[in-house]
Amino acid sequence: MTLHKLAAGSGYTYLTRQVAAHDRAERSQVGLTAYYEEKGESPGRWLGGGLVGLDLADGDAVTEEQMKLLFGQGRHPRSQEPDAVGRGWGSLGRAFPTFTATSLRQEVAAAFSDHSTSQGRRWNASIPTEVRAGIRTEIATRAFVRTNGRAPHDDTELTGFVATASKAAQTPVAGYDLTFSPVKSVSALWALAAPEVAREVEAAHEAAVRATIGLLEREVAFTRVGKGGIRQVPVTGLVAAAFDHRESRAGDPDLHTHVVISNKVQTLPSEGSKWLTLDGRMVFKTKVMASEYYNTRLEAELTERLGVRFTERPSPQGRRPVREIVGIDARLLQAWSTRRGDITSRQRQLAASFQADHGRAPTRIESLALAQQANLETRPDKHEPRSQREQRDQWRAEADAVMNARGEAGPTSVPTIIAAVLCRTRDVDPGWGRGETRDELARRVVYVLESSRSTWQVWHVRAEALRQARYAGIPLVSLRPRLPACRVRPRHPEWLGRVRQRVLEKQLAKTPQLPVVGNARK
Repeated sequence: MTLHKLAAGSGYTYLTRQVAAHDRAERSQVGLTAYYEEKGESPGRWLGGGLVGLDLADGDAVTEEQMKLLFGQGRHPRSQEPDAVGRGWGSLGRAFPTFTATSLRQEVAAAFSDHSTSQGRRWNASIPTEVRAGIRTEIATRAFVRTNGRAPHDDTELTGFVATASKAAQTPVAGYDLTFSPVKSVSALWALAAPEVAREVEAAHEAAVRATIGLLEREVAFTRVGKGGIRQVPVTGLVAAAFDHRESRAGDPDLHTHVVISNKVQTLPSEGSKWLTLDGRMVFKTKVMASEYYNTRLEAELTERLGVRFTERPSPQGRRPVREIVGIDARLLQAWSTRRGDITSRQRQLAASFQADHGRAPTRIESLALAQQANLETRPDKHEPRSQREQRDQWRAEADAVMNARGEAGPTSVPTIIAAVLCRTRDVDPGWGRGETRDELARRVVYVLESSRSTWQVWHVRAEALRQARYAGIPLVSLRPRLPACRVRPRHPEWLGRVRQRVLEKQLAKTPQLPVVGNARK
């Protein structure tokens, strides 16, 4: 799962554009044949406990107008409609302020567009880096002359002018885009298996997404009240819009869901039911934990529904191993990772240029910036929308070509691979993991934390516990929180409680005992 801020204004449009331009946002539920034949992505759907304050229901279709009002302007998503008594809907606190973009940025963007259209290409077509740099320099020089009445003395003066004039306009945060993407083998199974199996994979993915959003609502969704936001209080829930996408920009199978969480949240009735701002710091603090929760829950869902098995695949970057479905050929995963390959190749080139220019390797922060630059520079244009049937036909043809590239047939054919993946026997105890006790799991979590961190917070413990639960093969029934009638919030699973107890015991054992000075009774 990745996390990005969503800017107010037009920041939401990359999600609605494919639906609004190539689909029918108002389409109703249609038959299975039409579902596979329709082009473009499906409309988004509302979800989250905070919908109760907006008179929207979980699963309702998201319209472009609603996205514009809530995520673009910070207003009630139905404010253009009359309510049940014809009075109109209330406000959601203060609407988002508007800021004017810098003129230099606008001029450069317009120049890029003009350059592309003059070449007979789309207005937003990719432009080579050196050409972009030349256009930007030309526009900046003209702007400098207009502002100062003379040409810049040297490149240093022009660079300083560009840095000041190109400062990003202040933009309020409308929400947060949580992108839930399973590992590549899950998308490969979904793309190649029979439709009934593909629907089970989709259902497992959606269940994991919903479970993760529910976790965030229970433990992360807060706002702040009082002077300087001194007091953190819970809210009714999150207001979110989910958009399911089926492929990457390169056209590879990539089942993933964008869940856009609104920055608008409503306090409980005890706090006046006010619409305030989500405490975004908590969202970022729990990002890794939420990601691990989704990954672990998805594995358990797929194991229970389809009987598939996962195993570790070493990471070439030396990171933690990635867990893929056993039996999905590695050649398919590599062939359908063209986007990642392009980014990695470009990132190596940028790192080598950085080393040559600065005489040292980039720092971690600089490496992240280079990775983002490589992502943007290698991003292809969105191709024309395709129906799911067209996508599946192409993916099957690509898979057949990959498997037959070396003259291999028979056991390595696509149908045989899928059949083998789905026919694995269930060799784990359905009540717990693979022969490992809860105490052993807890000790392993503490060992990993001590080996990798000098200090940690509860979210680090939770994230590592979820990773180890995934490695241990803990089944779905043991991952679900318990729901006692006497408590408002669900209890954590028993195994997670044991992990937290073990961590606390370890911390107390390491805490130095202060000497008693004088009379302790005093």
